[in-house]
Amino acid sequence: MPNLTNSYETIIILSANLEDDAITATVEKFKKLIADNGEIESVEDWGKRKFAYPIQKQNDGHYTLINFKSSPEFTAELDRVYNITDGVLRSIIVKKQIKPVKAKKAPKPTEAASAE
Repeated sequence: MPNLTNSYETIIILSANLEDDAITATVEKFKKLIADNGEIESVEDWGKRKFAYPIQKQNDGHYTLINFKSSPEFTAELDRVYNITDGVLRSIIVKKQIKPVKAKKAPKPTEAASAE
């Protein structure tokens, strides 16, 4: 059976009350977990951002975006680890949709070309 992988992106919002070292360590923990179970394509550290509304009585959070490829079964485990990790305020894992490439249609022959 072939090894099925899908492309995903996940955003992690960590508490801004954590020290910089703790934020870095937590992100590295998740990167290692993803790398052990798939392939990391890119990591974007968006830094500290203000929330539109308070989350757990906090107004700021540290955002990190990770694009990766893995098996569909791994995403449930990743979500479970997010939920039990202290300092994670919110997280989301989204499967990327791959749009099929449409083949170009051959041009229709014109009436002048078909009359010849």
